[in-house]
This record gives sequence, C-alpha cells and structure tokens, in this order.
Amino acid sequence: MSTETQNRLSKNQRDFLKALEVSFGNISAACKKTNMNRAAYYKWMKNSPKFVEEVETVNEGLIDFAETKLHQNIMDGKEASIFFFLKTKGKKRGYVETVEQKLDINPFEELMKSASVVDDYEE
Repeated sequence: MSTETQNRLSKNQRDFLKALEVSFGNISAACKKTNMNRAAYYKWMKNSPKFVEEVETVNEGLIDFAETKLHQNIMDGKEASIFFFLKTKGKKRGYVETVEQKLDINPFEELMKSASVVDDYEE
C-alpha cells in the first residue's frame, strides 16, 4: 500500500471518526452507529497511520472538553473538582494524599530475638 493511499481516509473511516467523537470515544458505540465490527477498527489502527492520527485527534479533543468542564466546575466552586485539580496539578505544592503506616513491631527484630534464644540453648 502506497504512502498516499495510507494518508487518505475512506468514507467508512471518516464516518467512524464522526461517530467516535459523538460517542465520546466509545469504540463499541461508534461501531454500532456505523454498522461495523471492531475487527475493522483494529485493522484500520494497524494499517492506516492517518486513521491512527485522526483517532488520537478525536481523543485529544475529548480530553480538552473534559478539562474545560473541570475548569468550569472549579469556577462554580465544586469541591470535588477543586480537590482533584489540586491533587493532580498541585503536587509540587504538597497537595498529595499519602498513606502513613506505623509499624510498632519489626518482624526481623522478632526473628533475631528468637534466633538468639535458640543459640543460647546450644551453648
């Protein structure tokens, strides 16, 4: 297949990409809307660099949309969105959740104590 052929999208591929965007990146839903099976999608992903590029463009657009909604929620004072934003973008400023574990017993210390008891009996 020539590079020129690989760089062109078929009508089915263009239709699929529109359906993918409308279905918010859901491959199964886009396949249903375009009356095709997933095997065709995977074949296009394997054999058409232009199709892969366009799928990535659709996915990046969806991320942009979600980020816009997140920022809108932050402006509206929605705490969950504010917390999420700070946990992901504010890590350098200490907005991270950590799990603290405090162990009072060191398992190796207990093993060493029991080993020394055995050594005392052997002498």
